[in-house]
Amino acid sequence: MTKKTKKGKITINRERCKGCHICIDTCPNDMIKVDEKPNKKGYSPAQFKETVSEGEKGCVACKQCATVCPEVAIEVYRAK
Repeated sequence: MTKKTKKGKITINRERCKGCHICIDTCPNDMIKVDEKPNKKGYSPAQFKETVSEGEKGCVACKQCATVCPEVAIEVYRAK
């Protein structure tokens, strides 16, 4: 059995995010979802899916989410 290693991870600044969810539509591996808890401004921010289900690729650090974010609320990290 091969252990799957994460290729990337993102962090989303909850308070900067205005809930446009463009990043959710852009992510090729469906690793971003809507956070159920609103931020201080009342928006429903995006949230990174920390766990990868069987058959999913997971985050590959492609940076598409950060590129399309109009609020510059997403930082992308590559695994070393």
